[in-house]
Amino acid sequence: MSDEGRSWIARLTDAALDRAGWGVHTARDVAEEVKVALRAMATPGGVRGVAMEAAWLTAHAVLYPWGAITEQLRPDGQYRHYRTDGLPLVQRGLVVSAMEAAGTPIVLVHGIGDNRSAFAVLSGALRRRGFGVVHAINYSVLTALTGDVRRSAALLGAQIERICEQTGSDQVHVVGHSLGGLIARYYVQRLHGDSRVRTLVTLGTPHSGTLAAYLLPTPLTRQLRPGSELLEELAEPCRSCRTRFVVVWSEMDQVIVPQRNARLEHSSLLVEEHQIRDSGHLSLPVDTRTLHVVVTAITRSDDLSTHPIAAGGEAFRAPGTTDGHS
Repeated sequence: MSDEGRSWIARLTDAALDRAGWGVHTARDVAEEVKVALRAMATPGGVRGVAMEAAWLTAHAVLYPWGAITEQLRPDGQYRHYRTDGLPLVQRGLVVSAMEAAGTPIVLVHGIGDNRSAFAVLSGALRRRGFGVVHAINYSVLTALTGDVRRSAALLGAQIERICEQTGSDQVHVVGHSLGGLIARYYVQRLHGDSRVRTLVTLGTPHSGTLAAYLLPTPLTRQLRPGSELLEELAEPCRSCRTRFVVVWSEMDQVIVPQRNARLEHSSLLVEEHQIRDSGHLSLPVDTRTLHVVVTAITRSDDLSTHPIAAGGEAFRAPGTTDGHS
């Protein structure tokens, strides 16, 4: 076939993909992303990552019924007074050296079709490190499958208000996995949630959408497709946002396609990025490197008075790859 003929076929393929809603993601782009993921899987770390993904998938299936039970906040008084004499050394060190960080509530928001069991490992690890208020919320399966990110963000805001009222805290930190990160981002960015959320950590969140959303034709998954109205709304310039964003994404993510769509680039947001080469989508919340990122982000976020976005500066992006360190 002539070069002209091949060029015509390539243009026709790209046009068909555009009509399907894939935007700039051509077949060549997707093929390149698949190569990156396969290379990551072929490394020793990738083999471990695949094994961890399979093991966590099995464990998560066992924990899922337990996670369907809504977690209850403890009585208000239990959050306001801290004693260090009965705490292990690690917890005592955090409470003494970073009292505000230890007392600020951490809210965990799960992904689509999931529940708080996704954070069974992460929530326990945070509590063992001295964080006094770690609360994983559930939103209904029906909302996750047929609902709306905007509506879910408003419900998240109402839950955060209740948590602040019950704990006596003015602000919270939020960790969102997958869809949970996008819901929290909408609350922060569009519903003035930056007055409440000090730090938002997103794990494998489709900030620029995912082609996997074409597999389920529901109202919610349509919002997760690249170039959707919701994602275009979030990409628009907005007022200065006081929340610090910490984005964790993996080259081996099998749900966010292409994987780079889990990155977040926005001129009005302060973003710190951590790239992991060899963690699957489901196991991101149980990865020890994720725990390190979350703890580091929360314990050093007490002073936002020098927020570069609020001061009119440029967003910060951590260079390199997070493989046990930043």
